[in-house]
Amino acid sequence: MKIVGLKTNERKIFGLHILYSIIEGVLFGVMVLNEFVFVKSLKGTEMQLAILFQASVIVFVFTIVIHELLKRYKKKTILRMTALITRLPLLLMIFFPRELLSADDMIFYHYFFLVIFLFYFLAMPIVYPIINSILKNNYTNSHFGALYSYAAMTNKIVMMLTTFVFGWILDIDPFSFVYVYPAIGILGIISLFLLSFAVKVDYLQTGKKILSITESLRKSFRDMKTIIKSNKPYRDFELGFMLYGFSFMLTIAVITLFLVEKLNLNYTSIAFYKNSYNLIAILLLPFFGKLIDRIDPRKFAAFTFLTLLMHLFFMGLTEYYPYYFDIGAYRFYYLVVISFAWNGLFAATMSLLWNIGSAYFCKDGDAGTYQSVHLSMVGIRAMIAPLFGIWLYQYIGFSGVFALGVLLLTLSIIVMFWSLKRDKLVA
Repeated sequence: MKIVGLKTNERKIFGLHILYSIIEGVLFGVMVLNEFVFVKSLKGTEMQLAILFQASVIVFVFTIVIHELLKRYKKKTILRMTALITRLPLLLMIFFPRELLSADDMIFYHYFFLVIFLFYFLAMPIVYPIINSILKNNYTNSHFGALYSYAAMTNKIVMMLTTFVFGWILDIDPFSFVYVYPAIGILGIISLFLLSFAVKVDYLQTGKKILSITESLRKSFRDMKTIIKSNKPYRDFELGFMLYGFSFMLTIAVITLFLVEKLNLNYTSIAFYKNSYNLIAILLLPFFGKLIDRIDPRKFAAFTFLTLLMHLFFMGLTEYYPYYFDIGAYRFYYLVVISFAWNGLFAATMSLLWNIGSAYFCKDGDAGTYQSVHLSMVGIRAMIAPLFGIWLYQYIGFSGVFALGVLLLTLSIIVMFWSLKRDKLVA
């Protein structure tokens, strides 16, 4: 890997970015199978599964408020406190049972699991805007996408290896997670402490009146309204993203149930499918990292939404053409293989679009605010979509939910091209 013209500070920040990405890759690799642990090992219910997915993103509702708080408190301190508050609870998993108990006894552990991960997910609306701000203020525009893609590629390599090992361990002992989760909790604390060293200067609002919580809320929503009203391309981008996001969250829990209940896949096979799309993403990230710097992000978004559309389309067809072959412990469904190939394209493009897409619509100093608006919208759709998806599945089945997801993604693509035709990029 060689990028010409990197400044000294860019190299330093990139080094910390890579190290952070490696450690977080271990966490993400374990979390890839998190919902399957909940359903297969702990026998969590369908609605509880939806709540687990809901908790992972509903926390973003508070992002815009958190962004206001970040302006008044040192980011280094916030990152380190976040590390302790959100990652330490994972150590409590050591107290979970080593075997499946009665249904009544497992209910307690189901909700214990959900609470632990609610705390874990609380880190995201805090950490992501800080990362976005750090990178936007330290990487030049010409290197932004490329450097981010290399870090993301490294993250996915580590994640893929971790997922493979964790899946293999879970097939040997479905309750091995009681040791794995505490270990990644400690690693997660270390990764956020490392990220705190990338905060070069901690600017604080000084000489100004500290706003109350109520005033902060009002200001936050005024800022959100101003951004959405004044920047039409960004507004269109978020509208398309809302449609995509609703489709994604509508179907994500249903896909988990489809793989476990309909296809009856073991952990090893699930890990294979997850790794297959991550491998594709790893190979393509450098290309897409350079591409996103060169084209309008709305055009990039349209292609990204198309890849998820194809993923859902072939996943839905599998219910009608469930043909497969076995190799050892692995079960290969022909259409699921095609589906996850498209998911690999989706993973490569969305990892860029989701994390840095909003930064292309604003000036450097506004990156944190724009990303906060973006993540807040993620949280809003999380209030409805996962539970609605499970409810729909119970009435119209797997293919019905997948078909609705395809329809929403089609609309999101139309919005992107309509916006491209109407308005040029502002920033």
